[in-house]
Amino acid sequence: MSFIYDKVNQLIKNHKTNNPFEIAEQLNIHVHELPMCEEINGFYKYEKRNRFIIINEFLDSQRKRFVCAHELGHAVLHTKSNTPFLRANTFYSIDKIEREANEFAVNLLLYDKSLEDYDTKFDVLRESGIPYEMERFI
Repeated sequence: MSFIYDKVNQLIKNHKTNNPFEIAEQLNIHVHELPMCEEINGFYKYEKRNRFIIINEFLDSQRKRFVCAHELGHAVLHTKSNTPFLRANTFYSIDKIEREANEFAVNLLLYDKSLEDYDTKFDVLRESGIPYEMERFI
């Protein structure tokens, strides 16, 4: 088991949900939706002991949920590191903290899913609103 998997399980146990918006609220992480250009999905910012998740307001609700989960990963795993904008091409990033945030998001959003209930990995990803590029984290 990875430390990320363990961290996700502990968060869900403590907060009794895998909803990234609810967990962020319970952790006093400020989540805001702001208008941004279409190539930017969101970002995480740490400033003066305050944590912020900023999400592009133009995204559909499923993409907002994934972006919130990804940025929550940064808030939990990389608390004091401000992160660059999450762009569509960031899904393919080889940067360690981006990979960890993606793995965190997938584990969080798929927490209550059993792969045996689906024909393919892509079916569970589609149903859960997770980009197909994240299949390597299943």
